[in-house]
Amino acid sequence: MITEAPSADELRQHMADQMVRAGCIRSKPWRAAFLSVPRELFVPDFTVRSQGSLHRYSQGDPAWLAAAYQDVSLLTQFDQDGTATSSSTQPSLMAQMIEALDVRDGDTVLEIGAGTGYNAALLSHRLGPDHVVTVDVDPELVAAAAARLRSAGYEPALVAGDGMAGYPERAPYDRLLATCGVGRIPTPWREQLRPGSVIVANIGCGIVRLVLGADHSAGGKFLHGLAAFMTARPTPDALGITAARLVHPLLTWSGETREITLPAVLDAPGAQFLTSLLHPTVADFALMDSEGQQTQCFFDPESSSWARITMTGAGVMTARLDHGGPRDLWAEREPLLTQWRDAERPGHERYGLTVAPDGVHTLWLDEPDGMSWRLPD
Repeated sequence: MITEAPSADELRQHMADQMVRAGCIRSKPWRAAFLSVPRELFVPDFTVRSQGSLHRYSQGDPAWLAAAYQDVSLLTQFDQDGTATSSSTQPSLMAQMIEALDVRDGDTVLEIGAGTGYNAALLSHRLGPDHVVTVDVDPELVAAAAARLRSAGYEPALVAGDGMAGYPERAPYDRLLATCGVGRIPTPWREQLRPGSVIVANIGCGIVRLVLGADHSAGGKFLHGLAAFMTARPTPDALGITAARLVHPLLTWSGETREITLPAVLDAPGAQFLTSLLHPTVADFALMDSEGQQTQCFFDPESSSWARITMTGAGVMTARLDHGGPRDLWAEREPLLTQWRDAERPGHERYGLTVAPDGVHTLWLDEPDGMSWRLPD
């Protein structure tokens, strides 16, 4: 028996229904946006990462349309090293983030990161294109997103520029949504928002929702779920530090050595969350040798400091630390992980963040005046 493939409308309906059941979409206006905006229009070709391999889809491929409506991130641009530099975000994650914005009719949203333009289309459907400003560092991405938005019937303001500087020409804004990863909340973002405005952004591997105070301070809790967007780039051709470039050096460099006892399993979600906030610019990855021995590697590109932690088998949490450079990265991480362990490993949703008027970032557990840690600039 031949069964017809589902139409784009049917796939959108199925995706929206799934996100409603999962609690990612909580309001009728956002459900209407996901039902109305054709995701496939913004991703004529893309790559999906699944079980460690990559699969590319393009128009003309019989599986392309259904793949465009998977609840996964669709990779749409790569640099010369094959590292993804742009994508269409996983729809359920994007739904959680735009719901967390808590927009009202008439609000103006500043979006940092154009991507494919799909999210700008969702915002434009909900608020009207005149209330959406999107900034991206890559002019080619901006031009492609603008063309796709026009074909979908939306013409928000798209600007090629440094998203970390915001876009003061249209300020003040009521909401700011960052669809790229940042290490700290840039001061211009807070300066371009009205008091009471909301920022939803990816910091480290957490998604934080901050409310702006009258003094341009900001504070709030992390959302459920962990995610890591592509890091904001200072220029379109900027290349980040990738694990592929570091594998050989980090396995061969020699430096100081000492035995340590780990306070936590380093690849546990809670530990990764905390270290990503403490060291947002440090490359962090694990390697496994042929015998199943795991080595955790860190590299700070600014100071060229590095660390290599290898389980020794001498004890459950005993490891050998090799490190070099002006910073002892493990010594900086150990106290925060020890406090997390001693607090009985609280989930990341119990943490919050405060950004003071002078830009100082403070991480806290449960309440702003409870256990807290000042994050390095």
